[in-house]
Amino acid sequence: MSDVSHSMKALFVLLAAFIFIIPQSASAAVWSAPFEVSGWIPYWRSATGTQEFLNHIDTFKEINPFGYTVKEDGRLYDAAQISVEPWTTVRALAKQKNIRYIPTVMWSDPDQIHAVLSDPTLRAQHIAMIVDEVNANDFDGIDIDFEGKYAKTRPYFSQFLKELYAAMGKKWVQCTIESRTPLSSRYETPEDIPKDLEYANDFAAINKYCDRVRFMTYDQQTVDVKRGGEADAQKQVYGPVSDVVWVEKAIREAMKTIPKKKIVIGVATYGYEWDVKAYSDGYTYDLLWTFNPQWGYDLASKYNVTPTRNFGGELGFTYFPEGGLLALPRPTSAWPGHLVASAASALATAQNGNVSFRMVTWSDAEAIRQKVQLAHDLGVRGVAVFKIDGGQDPNIWNVLK
Repeated sequence: MSDVSHSMKALFVLLAAFIFIIPQSASAAVWSAPFEVSGWIPYWRSATGTQEFLNHIDTFKEINPFGYTVKEDGRLYDAAQISVEPWTTVRALAKQKNIRYIPTVMWSDPDQIHAVLSDPTLRAQHIAMIVDEVNANDFDGIDIDFEGKYAKTRPYFSQFLKELYAAMGKKWVQCTIESRTPLSSRYETPEDIPKDLEYANDFAAINKYCDRVRFMTYDQQTVDVKRGGEADAQKQVYGPVSDVVWVEKAIREAMKTIPKKKIVIGVATYGYEWDVKAYSDGYTYDLLWTFNPQWGYDLASKYNVTPTRNFGGELGFTYFPEGGLLALPRPTSAWPGHLVASAASALATAQNGNVSFRMVTWSDAEAIRQKVQLAHDLGVRGVAVFKIDGGQDPNIWNVLK
């Protein structure tokens, strides 16, 4: 073989390396991009929320003022008054530290959403308002959080995202959407699954037109019948804000359609109080309200109860409230967090009736650590904290570092 032939062969080897090896390396670099923490600051707690963000600004890659709502005709309403303090300081410091500043547009009226998005003229006007607001305020993009949509709205929401994505140019378009678990977790038997079941979100379209997809993996309550059945089998109360087992089911379901490099796991910082009725074969639940963790600790102190890790992986306890039909004297020493639930269940069985009590459960730093670890284990883009308002467990900042 001539020297020319040897040279040509070497050249082809180098070209092959360039064509095949280099792109694979670049792709791997994309997948191993830094883990991202983002979070929402609610407009109704803007003073404490912005201060909490500024105290921990280096934790974040992105911050989301939860600031815009939508009027009936699709016009934006700036509930946060985002062009004045304290938001202007947050915006300036975020820009200085290269933190994306992407406000959220939140809309939760399904009739209004359908009416506007299904009308081409109103939809175009709504998109123009969003784009104008982003450009006028030099935002890095927009976060679309349209909740509770009808299944019939799905094609119009997809078309809205397509048109918005085109209109936004180089600005970010993010979607915050409801979680979806496998049908086997939502229905007890295959026969229970509705034959005409439809979804409000087209994951394929959302993947195509959203730069990030943030899943609201919170406000689970009792929707996972399989997990709830497991709790009942162990005589455990179960009404979590966000059980990590349920979160993993939801994210693995999403990963079937959406690349994990786009997926962000939503983590809650609050808790629930439930009015619970114990029966011989389980419990029923009525949600009373949501609260920040300190209230839970204060209530535990009042009733001399030690909060414990519950079946959903959160911190909580059960108690008989003062003035209830059944109340117990406060113990002289702290009692286990879920003793009351066990007592109520035993009484309900003995009486062949039901017994009411209260359950509180909240997302503390350990519960959040579980979700952060899950995000790392699954290799998704990161986590998004709802909400940053100064009322969360202060230890979460050690978890989110």
